[in-house]
Amino acid sequence: MSTPAIQLAVIGGSGLYALPLFEQEQALEPDTPYGAPSGPIRIGQLYGQRVAFLARHGEAHALPPHRVNYRANLHALAQLQPAAVLAINTVGGITPACAPRALVVPDQIIDYTWGRASSFWDEAGPMRHAEFGEPYSARLRNRLLDAGQRAGVALVDGGCYGATQGPRFETRAEIARMRQDGCDLVGMTGMPEAALARELELDYTCLAPVANWAAGCGDGEEISLDEVFANLAATNALLPRLLEALLA
Repeated sequence: MSTPAIQLAVIGGSGLYALPLFEQEQALEPDTPYGAPSGPIRIGQLYGQRVAFLARHGEAHALPPHRVNYRANLHALAQLQPAAVLAINTVGGITPACAPRALVVPDQIIDYTWGRASSFWDEAGPMRHAEFGEPYSARLRNRLLDAGQRAGVALVDGGCYGATQGPRFETRAEIARMRQDGCDLVGMTGMPEAALARELELDYTCLAPVANWAAGCGDGEEISLDEVFANLAATNALLPRLLEALLA
């Protein structure tokens, strides 16, 4: 009997190191031509579907954004041939629609990172210029937005994710520039992950929980770590309903 296909691979971001209600069947620790992924890829059942989960920063959050081996992560997931890949990227909010505790499904991205291995085509071999005008899968974005409606989970449809280098947070001037550039969100892990997924032709999209206002945004007051954790707990509490609807 053939093994059932993986319907969804989830890449967990900051604050999400395991999937609620996930029934694990196996844990893979693959090696890749690009080194080891961030941690084990856990495969099991979620709402009657076969699902894979990988914690982007490692299950103990040992990897800062600029040290994540994005190529190894995406290569390892691609070998499993998942029907779709949902990346959860914790972000800061810049524009009013992207306030703390919002769940955003961005449709564009601007890359401000540097020095990261950003392509699988760095070495000798045939080069491919991946089409990236629309960086996220329209099909999967629409499925996710529809799942939010059916689950009663409010999702913000669209927005531009600004991917910064980290691990430090941004200055007010940097965020002001990003707002001027058209960014609604700021995070540190959106690139090169999205571009690598496109090179591998993965059906990939991003769900961005907003943990805090970016520097100089919102009420302008400095946010505490306790507030960040409380905001992430609130958004993570909505994930089971959303994933159940997505997998239905």
